[in-house]
Amino acid sequence: RFTSTLLILDSTMNPRIAAYAVLGFRSTAAFSSHPLVVLPSILNSGRSLTQPQHNMSMTPTDNDMVDIAANIGHVQQMMDDAIASSDRQSGSVRLVAVSKTKPLELLQAAYETGQRHFGENYAQELMAKSTEMPDDVAWHFIGPLQSNKAGPLVKTVGLDKLACIETISTLKLAAKLNRAVDTWNEASSGDAKKLGIYIQVNTSGEETKSGVTPGAEVCGLVKQISEECPSLSIDGLMTIGAPGDDSCFDTLAECRDEVAKVLGREPEELELSMGMSGDFEVAIAKGATSVRVGSTIFGARDYSNLSK
Repeated sequence: RFTSTLLILDSTMNPRIAAYAVLGFRSTAAFSSHPLVVLPSILNSGRSLTQPQHNMSMTPTDNDMVDIAANIGHVQQMMDDAIASSDRQSGSVRLVAVSKTKPLELLQAAYETGQRHFGENYAQELMAKSTEMPDDVAWHFIGPLQSNKAGPLVKTVGLDKLACIETISTLKLAAKLNRAVDTWNEASSGDAKKLGIYIQVNTSGEETKSGVTPGAEVCGLVKQISEECPSLSIDGLMTIGAPGDDSCFDTLAECRDEVAKVLGREPEELELSMGMSGDFEVAIAKGATSVRVGSTIFGARDYSNLSK
């Protein structure tokens, strides 16, 4: 009884999102646990949908087929539903649209819907895009940052537009950024500004993941940065986590409690950046205040012409 339904998915839609919508699942988490997810050939075999609900394109090369406005609207609705289901305040979670490798026209389309927070993984790409996008865009750097790129990144983007570096896991990088901020402030005619940072925590313990370990290491780094890098503002924590392991979100929330004590602040004053396209609803239920969503908005990524 499911086959005939799944075979009418539009080729411009994200098959996973469309399928769970058609089948009546209330969340991606519920759909992910359904046996049908082991049948990717069925999920990807559709050709048309008489009344498409969300038109979420995953086409990697044809940007004209990506309906950015519809995708963002759907993601926002999913976020609102997750917030309501968790009995949290409306608007309490930020959407960061992860636009790495995507052309400017797609970012501009997202901007026209009202999206202002964008995430980039590569310093060179962020610097280039920041000069082309409107000045009220808030840029989040969410990839590994080499210390020699800290100065150019801050200088080029500027503290008026560079909202946050979400991937701090060493004192060396923090110190480089602190000096870059001081240099930027010295050249600026306005009041001195601080650069917001998140501490990246490796909540899964995977060797392939960056970040400090929970507990003493994250608390120690926070203490050092707060004492030695006065031009940086520790605004929260970030994690990627292991796919399907929701406990990573619990671990980050626990780290926030510990970090708050080190800083002498309330836990709620610190952000939790966690959750991506496949699990942001679960992350919201676990307390995320910022989610990073890319392919569900912009489609699959093309790395063929990437210059880092």
